[in-house]
Amino acid sequence: MTKSEIAKLQDYLRRKFANNNIRIAAMKAADSAEVYIGDESIGVIADDKEDGDDSFVFRMPILDIDLED
Repeated sequence: MTKSEIAKLQDYLRRKFANNNIRIAAMKAADSAEVYIGDESIGVIADDKEDGDDSFVFRMPILDIDLED
């Protein structure tokens, strides 16, 4: 993922979720980046260039322990 793509995605997520604490950091895998809120990693976003379409997939795992009060 390019720096330009990461910046656009970060801006989009910040606007979409009304949260300026969202940060996206590049990973070693060229097609992925890690998504943070503050210092906490909340998921991974990957570039998906399948069938000629350019899109991004955001995966956010939610553990059962995260759902406890």
